[in-house]
Amino acid sequence: MDINNKVLDNPIDSLMTLTFTVNGEKIEIQTVSTEKLVNILREQLNFVGTKISCGIGRCGACSVLIDNELVNACFVMAYQVNGKSITTIEGLGGVTVDEVQEAFLTEGGFQCGYCTSGMIMAVKYLLALKPNPSESDIKEALAGNLCRCTGYGGIIRSVQSLVAKKIGI
Repeated sequence: MDINNKVLDNPIDSLMTLTFTVNGEKIEIQTVSTEKLVNILREQLNFVGTKISCGIGRCGACSVLIDNELVNACFVMAYQVNGKSITTIEGLGGVTVDEVQEAFLTEGGFQCGYCTSGMIMAVKYLLALKPNPSESDIKEALAGNLCRCTGYGGIIRSVQSLVAKKIGI
């Protein structure tokens, strides 16, 4: 049996019909039950803003929201998202730029950009939990996201600038 050029020679790798919502759109696909969510998003659904980097949950480049909880998509298997709602970086802001994305653009919260989508998803999750986070809260929330370029100064400044704008400072 073959799906997307993957030979299914392990009995645990059974085909399944996967039904879930991505960025507000209901999706139904046939996939291997143990396929990683990051691969489904990128290869089958073309949501390439979710990046593949370490593949072992240490960098955060693949961060998405599943039922409003921040997760690394490289850790999640297809069968685990059946019936769930997923938000990727492409799902933020609709036809406009999301306020977190805007803050990153305004404050220089990115350099090469590879980690940016994961960082933004982590910040969205943080602000949903704590609308007025301290610098310590921001650093803790971003601890699961690796950036090799910025030194994190611009990223932290982006979050602080957005928070100050929202609370009127």
